[in-house]
Amino acid sequence: MATTVHEPPRVEPRRPPDGSSSGNGGWRNLTPSGGARVVMDPGSSPTSRTGIWVGLAGITMTFAAFTSALIVRHGGASDWRHLSLPPILFVNTAFLLGSSVTLEMARRKVAAFARGLSPSKSPSLGWLYLTLGLGLAFVGGQYAAWVQLKSQGLYLATNPSSSFFYVLTAAHVLHVLGGLGGLVLVITRLSRRIPTLRRSTLDTASYYWHFMDVLWMYLLWLLWMKL
Repeated sequence: MATTVHEPPRVEPRRPPDGSSSGNGGWRNLTPSGGARVVMDPGSSPTSRTGIWVGLAGITMTFAAFTSALIVRHGGASDWRHLSLPPILFVNTAFLLGSSVTLEMARRKVAAFARGLSPSKSPSLGWLYLTLGLGLAFVGGQYAAWVQLKSQGLYLATNPSSSFFYVLTAAHVLHVLGGLGGLVLVITRLSRRIPTLRRSTLDTASYYWHFMDVLWMYLLWLLWMKL
C-alpha cells in the first residue's frame, strides 16, 4: 500500500511590530537596513541610575555649600562691592539651553537608528556634534566673561563679590567639561563601524547635561540677585 507523506507546514519567522527584520525587539542587537549593527541595552541598569543620582546629589550639595557661604559673606560684609554681570553670560545661557534641545534630538535619532527606522547613524551623530559644539561655545563664552571682568580691574582677590563670581562660574565650567567628556564618549562609541553604545551611557550623559543646564540657570539667578 502506498503511503502519502505530507510536507510539514512552513513556519514564517515572526517580525517585530515595527516591521523591521532584525528579529530582536527593543534596543538590543538590532540591524538597521544599512547593515551596521548597533547594540543597545533595553534600559539603564540600576547601577547606572544609582550612580548618576548619587553624583548629581553630590554636586547639588557642593553648590549648596557655595550658596550658603555667599549669603553669609554678603550679609556681614562692609566691603562688598556690587558688580554688573557681563552681558555675554546671557548669550552663554542660550548656548547651553540650545545644547539640551539638540541633545534630545540626538537621543531620538539614536533610538530610531537602533530600531532600524533610520538607515544611517549620521543624523544622530550630527545632532551630537552640534551639542558638543554648543557646549564648547558655552565654555568659551565663560572665559570671555572672565576676560571682561579682568578688563574692569576685577580679579579673584579684588573683592568678595568678584571672588564668588570666579569660584562659582569656574566650578560650573569644570563640571560642564566633565559633561563634554561624556558626550565625546557617546560620539566615539556611536562612530564605530559596528556601534556598541549602551542606552545607559546615553541616558547618563543626557541626565548630567540637563542638570548642568538647571544648575547654571540657578547660578545665573543667584549671581544676578546677590552680586
